[in-house]
Amino acid sequence: MPFEHPELPPPEAPLVNPAELPGWVRFEDDRLLALDKPGWLVVHPSKNGPWSSLAGALREGRGVETIRFIYRLDRETSGVVLLAKDEATGSRLQKAVAARRIGKAYVALLEGELTGSITVDRPLGPDPTANVTVKQRVVEAGSDGAQEALTIFHPLVARGGYTLVGIELKTGRKHQIRAHAEWLGRRVVGDKLYGPDPTLYLEFAEHGWTARHSELLATTRQALHCAAIDLRPAGMDHVLTAPWPADLAWFAERAMGLAAADAQAAIDAFVARVFAGNSLPVRAPADPAQAPRRLSSAARRAAAKAAMRASSESGDGVSKV
Repeated sequence: MPFEHPELPPPEAPLVNPAELPGWVRFEDDRLLALDKPGWLVVHPSKNGPWSSLAGALREGRGVETIRFIYRLDRETSGVVLLAKDEATGSRLQKAVAARRIGKAYVALLEGELTGSITVDRPLGPDPTANVTVKQRVVEAGSDGAQEALTIFHPLVARGGYTLVGIELKTGRKHQIRAHAEWLGRRVVGDKLYGPDPTLYLEFAEHGWTARHSELLATTRQALHCAAIDLRPAGMDHVLTAPWPADLAWFAERAMGLAAADAQAAIDAFVARVFAGNSLPVRAPADPAQAPRRLSSAARRAAAKAAMRASSESGDGVSKV
């Protein structure tokens, strides 16, 4: 059963409170806007009005006319969402996402206790056994609809029957983390679609939170969070982060005895480790004539001998042996 506490997201998604919107901003300049999306809010416009989605709230609350999301998060996934303010930046970053030149670090709470890092290199495709068209599952390579998918799960803290994991996404498939976690037998806590029964997803869509959800799910949303995005491989000197969210912190403290500060420290160390090798790409000079030329070994030896002869003739102190 879920813990009854106001820190958990409500079973029914509320409307955005306009007063809270400024507090979600993590970074902003002339080209970019990064926000920390809560785990109950859809990204794209909803039939329930402008304040029922992140896109609608930005239009109403900040006057953003054109919304260029660089990638999307599922409604129940919290964390960093990135928008471009102009077409050129949006196109540049969307191409970088497609080329896997944007670093992403996720964290999640999984069922069970992982004892070591696990790499899941298994293709994903549609799940024909589920009565939910969007559900994915691990499939055979080369089968109809199969797409390569690679996820690395790193246990950060494991106790109390749960694991706080850091996750590296090497590909970007639909529901990749959740589908690979299900295949491992270490499902994301609170997942309605990849959890104990996928019909919970349909039941929630039709009837909202029910007694069966309370019986089978430990949290009212999936415990998945986008902790950081690294734009340096795409040529922009930004690492954008979103803190460990209050609802997951509350659950982890009570279910695992994991203090929020300790969880955040573990997450920060994971992000630093994953992004340690990232840097801005080296740019070639605009004028090729200004580029430094690399001499061959023979040319370097000839140049050194010429320099020695010139130095000897001028008597500048080069010793002769």
